[in-house]
Amino acid sequence: MATLEIGQKAPAITTTNQNGETINLADFIGKKVILYFYPKDNTPGCTTEACNYRDNYQSLVKDGFEVLGVSIDSEQSHQKFIAKHELPFNLLVDEDQKIVNDYGVWVEKNMYGKKYMGTARTTFLIDEQGIIQHIIKKVDTKNASQQVRELFV
Repeated sequence: MATLEIGQKAPAITTTNQNGETINLADFIGKKVILYFYPKDNTPGCTTEACNYRDNYQSLVKDGFEVLGVSIDSEQSHQKFIAKHELPFNLLVDEDQKIVNDYGVWVEKNMYGKKYMGTARTTFLIDEQGIIQHIIKKVDTKNASQQVRELFV
């Protein structure tokens, strides 16, 4: 599992989005990228986080940000999540768990004493040159976009 640090180049991403279109992280050079990893579509915390980005999306784009969400859910699951909550940004498909492993967010979790593997809610702020500027491990789902703005001014 990767351990990423601030100041290093973000690992390459080539995957599909909710519509089956190929997305490459390299395509976003020149923009600030909010790459946020979340456990599962249509769960309470993940919905709160996605809707916070939705509600602030226009001002984020105006300020040069691109928002990309990543989970291990399928294209179909992402399509339903986007439709239900009117999300204006891409959700990346990582069913083979390559991206979560490359970014070091596929971790052992513990719920009610039961251990299992899952995605740690984590946000990577990547600058215009593709360099990781911040890693948010304690994401405030209700204020995710504000948390990003405070770090990435």
